[in-house]
Amino acid sequence: MNQKTIGKSVSFCGKGLHTGLKVTMSIHPAPESHGIKFQRVDLDGAPIVPAVADYVTDTSRGTTIEHNGARVSTIEHVMAALFGMGIDNALIKIDAPETPILDGSARLYVEEITKAGFIEQRTPKHFFEIKEKIHYKDPKSGAEITLLPDPDFSVELMIDFNSLVLGHQYARFGTDIDFSTELAPCRTFVFLHELMPLFNNNLIRGGDLDNAIVIVEKPLPQNEIDKLTTLFNKPSITRCPEGYLNHIELRFSNECARHKLLDLIGDFSLAGYPIKAKVIANKPGHAVNTVVAKMIRKAAKLYFSQPQPPVIDHHADPLFDIKAIQKLLPHRAPFLMVDRIMELTDKRVVGIKNIGINEWFFKGHFPDEPVMPGVLIVEAMAQTGGILVLNGITDREHWSTYLLKINEVKFKQKVVPGDVLTMVMEIVSPLRRHIVMMKGMAFVGDQLVCEGAFTAQVIKNK
Repeated sequence: MNQKTIGKSVSFCGKGLHTGLKVTMSIHPAPESHGIKFQRVDLDGAPIVPAVADYVTDTSRGTTIEHNGARVSTIEHVMAALFGMGIDNALIKIDAPETPILDGSARLYVEEITKAGFIEQRTPKHFFEIKEKIHYKDPKSGAEITLLPDPDFSVELMIDFNSLVLGHQYARFGTDIDFSTELAPCRTFVFLHELMPLFNNNLIRGGDLDNAIVIVEKPLPQNEIDKLTTLFNKPSITRCPEGYLNHIELRFSNECARHKLLDLIGDFSLAGYPIKAKVIANKPGHAVNTVVAKMIRKAAKLYFSQPQPPVIDHHADPLFDIKAIQKLLPHRAPFLMVDRIMELTDKRVVGIKNIGINEWFFKGHFPDEPVMPGVLIVEAMAQTGGILVLNGITDREHWSTYLLKINEVKFKQKVVPGDVLTMVMEIVSPLRRHIVMMKGMAFVGDQLVCEGAFTAQVIKNK
């Protein structure tokens, strides 16, 4: 899968949930590997805030990021919408410190993004696949999230607020669920007893009964009704029998759990990489979500900083089989160290060497502990590089490649019988005056086993 950006710019106007400020926000196409970034166009210099977990500064009633003095709050809904619609790269211009709450869900964001369409870009998506269990539990709230290895992204989420109205709710998301119809419409919610403390703390200034579900556990006294009519500027407010203000109609019976899942997806997108994992979340919130997002991001950055093996379909026909390789290289058994060429461009080649127990060198290296000699791993890499160099020469059957120098060779892991050695050679400095420089890596599975720098000379055969 390749990266995507939005097809054209889209704009939104509304008010911030907590600040109550009028907000104009627009989402614009962005180049490959740009990521999602916010730009505060109302501030001097129009500073940019990358939407990554490194910059999370507050998680009280929403997720806030801040960088170089610029702050953007309540970003989880628009981030979830972009993630859910597969958008990897976008620039979000905003003229206030908080995104517009709209109807309290991600539905309007998704609708406008869908209308704008998508542009598929050339660079592949960089999925981070969870290889080992990740677990975090908040000792204060008891909220916990577990990530388990899985080839796809899925979430199972449970919430329980000891509420007679909500009860115990469950929601899930996976490849079989349509984000735009099953999660995006789900609105934020709040308990009645939380309203006045939030308002007194200068929050929810933009909140009203049109952008939030208000849950009421018991009948309202008249003095509470009077306060709410003033707070929300409504002519009348009542508690419906189901326990929600003003007879609100739920979009799903478990809308609150689904909204929590929406928030989790938005917060997890701050990891900066789409992930492959099975996520199990119990009573999650922005605080625990973003802690786990930071853990994912840290692990992903470490993983992607390491050399990555090429993606090979071992069932596909090779570009060069052993007969074609013998037309390019002068080597012959038992010293021909490349079996197949699976990828070949002007600057890169990927070769395969199957390591069998009958290799001649295992007889003496070592009889009781067979290990492929490091010098022969280097030789296999050099032969693969020779194919890359000779492929760019017109009358290549009349030339041979000879090593002049190898530098910075490092051996990371043993190569033993049964391994499949995958060699990647890339040109660093193109062929000039018959000299070429390459860097090389050899992998067994996902593990780097050898790397080094190669300098070679191309000489015409006598």
